[in-house]
Amino acid sequence: MLAIAAVLVVVRLVTDGQEAAYPAELRTLLPPSVLALAAGVANLTVIVLVAVTAVERLLRTEFRQIVRALAAAGFCYGLVGAANATVHALTPAPGLPEVLQAPEAQSLFTSPLHAYIAAAVAYVCALPLAHLPRVRAAMWGGIALTSVSVLLAGVTTTLSLLLTLLAGWTCASVAAYAVGLSRPVPATGRLVRELRRFGWEPLGLTPLGSDAEGNQRYAVDTVDRRLDVVLFRAEDTHGLWKRLLGAVMLRGPAAPSVLLGVQRRVEHAALMDFAARAAGAAGPQVLGVGELGLGTVALVTEHVPLRTLDQIGTDELTDEALDEVYSELLLLHRNRITHGNLNGSTVGRRLNGRVVFTGLANGTVAGSPIKASLDVAALMTLLALRVGERRAVDSAVRVLGRDTAAAALPFVQTAGMPFALRGRLRAHRGTLGAIRAQITGAVPEAQARPARLERMRPRTVVSVVVATAVGLVLAYQLAGVDFGTIAAADLGWAAAAFAASTLCMVAAAMALMGFVPIRLNLWTTVLVQFAGSFVRIAAPAGLGSLAINTRYVSRMGASAGLAISAVGLSQAVGLILHVPLLLVAAYLTGTSYLADFSPSVTLIAVTAGLALAVALVLLVPGLRRAVLERARPYFQDTLPQLLDLMQHPRRLVMGVGGTLLLTAGFVMCLGFSVAAFGGSAGVAALVVVFLAGNAIGSAAPTPGGLGAVEAALLGGLTTVAGVPAAVGLPAVLLYRLLTFWLPVLPGWGAFHLLQRWKAI
Repeated sequence: MLAIAAVLVVVRLVTDGQEAAYPAELRTLLPPSVLALAAGVANLTVIVLVAVTAVERLLRTEFRQIVRALAAAGFCYGLVGAANATVHALTPAPGLPEVLQAPEAQSLFTSPLHAYIAAAVAYVCALPLAHLPRVRAAMWGGIALTSVSVLLAGVTTTLSLLLTLLAGWTCASVAAYAVGLSRPVPATGRLVRELRRFGWEPLGLTPLGSDAEGNQRYAVDTVDRRLDVVLFRAEDTHGLWKRLLGAVMLRGPAAPSVLLGVQRRVEHAALMDFAARAAGAAGPQVLGVGELGLGTVALVTEHVPLRTLDQIGTDELTDEALDEVYSELLLLHRNRITHGNLNGSTVGRRLNGRVVFTGLANGTVAGSPIKASLDVAALMTLLALRVGERRAVDSAVRVLGRDTAAAALPFVQTAGMPFALRGRLRAHRGTLGAIRAQITGAVPEAQARPARLERMRPRTVVSVVVATAVGLVLAYQLAGVDFGTIAAADLGWAAAAFAASTLCMVAAAMALMGFVPIRLNLWTTVLVQFAGSFVRIAAPAGLGSLAINTRYVSRMGASAGLAISAVGLSQAVGLILHVPLLLVAAYLTGTSYLADFSPSVTLIAVTAGLALAVALVLLVPGLRRAVLERARPYFQDTLPQLLDLMQHPRRLVMGVGGTLLLTAGFVMCLGFSVAAFGGSAGVAALVVVFLAGNAIGSAAPTPGGLGAVEAALLGGLTTVAGVPAAVGLPAVLLYRLLTFWLPVLPGWGAFHLLQRWKAI
């Protein structure tokens, strides 16, 4: 604020109280088209790098930093808009002084301060990028290029631009203050007062990190003893979501209990420790429960020095040591106490040699036999990862008995394991099968059929969620639509849409011919594309065409490896071309770039969606494996083919040209379908709608993306392209009829004809 005031004072002194007019000579230096192109490239660069740095911070789990940067950008954009509106409202009739008002200023978000530039400055200032100097330099370069462009184009003045930069800097400082630079240290003063209320005089507090549930742990040294303190907070939901997911995905007794509310959580943890001590287990004794304020409760227990199983060497895990671990679990089970979260950090040994189980907060009293069998299965798996399957099972049979070991056999499966143990099993995929084999060998009469623990499979959940979301979107879009407009299609535009859909088949054939290193007949390749339309009605989007194209290329004389890599290369190049095309089209959609050089909301939404999708794929192991399995056929062994393609310009032009012509054909078909019902949409908006709908259809688990594509296209036409729902619905139906359903019948004929020719 002092810097802003200093700038205003300097301007006042330099101009001697006179208004400094905008120098008109600046607008003659470069033509507006060149400035628009430069600003467009700069804006795309900055926004893409914003997405890249956000994903990089998410992968490094530095959530506070990305929240601070995004909060700074969002707050700055809104603050600048509000400040501009306030200035215009308080300015007398003639308008802003020329020192602040540029001749080409267009909106409240560009005059007098430029909101986009200020938000970009706030983001870069709020996010530490010292470890990425080139990225930081590129972002500052993009901001500088945009600033110069808006200045030369007459969108802003020098003073307004300087104040814009200062506003971004100020908002970054506000965000740093509001969000914070690191995880705040809990209020230890209240904890000290609560401990004194119990009669202990704390000499020092040592943070011990977080437990498996995300609760903060402390070691407290007093005059005569050491205490362990666990802080339960209402805002800590780290373990809640995992347990809620387990409750949804698992059946009855196998599902973990979900405790809502900090009071119930701490009471249950104290109850489990009391019950374990009453049963004679070596767990810590509960000494007190204190309240540190609204939403924060402290559980105080005696300090139990121990070494966890992860800290114990394998040479120390003798058969006697394994028997002692099972004996301690048997002691709990005899008293109907189950653990529910056995892993390497919750099983340990005290300094006196006694085995101890910690982390009982996930356990139950009066536990069912199913939960006890789940504990046995988890403990056998945990020990098998350390000492081998045979020793782990033999020890369980010796201590627990044949019947107990046999009862655990149906529960030796991934679904019944604690979350921490599942993560370790990903690197040892054959462990569970080996344990089952050992149990069957030791107890041949054991029931080998796995128990059905899952209420529903993840694929079923995804399908139901997608179908529900698609149904809700379609229901929302269909509300108030007059279905009578479907019969009023213009036959001329419908014929043009049909011609465009036919062109797509020719373009797909051209793309395949360009990427395959052997000579292919054009019309036979076109028939193969029709046959692919027939196959894809029973296969997920893209996989049917990939399989039939690979089969066709191999039957034409290419080896199996060459066919797979060549067809995969065509799909990979399509993806590589579609991403920048989507970003450029999103930038041109709904933007006033020729007026104020600001990116559109569509571009920001598309970039944020792409960044979120990439972050989810990289952060979620299950999703990452699914995407890799889905994408492996497209990218396997494509690099040698790409290098070979670069040496043949004609094939490269044909392949890339066919890929772009294919996209153009689909976009024209969609545009003609909209025009057939009296609507209109910009080319850039249609490109965004098609590419986004195609991406959603490829990710949907339904054949051809059925349902998901229709919902995405209809939503895109109404929100991005501004097409009324009454026009968008029949247009989408006509488009899908021409591109998905109509080619099925000739595709069936082409499929059988190609089989007769032995071409597939």
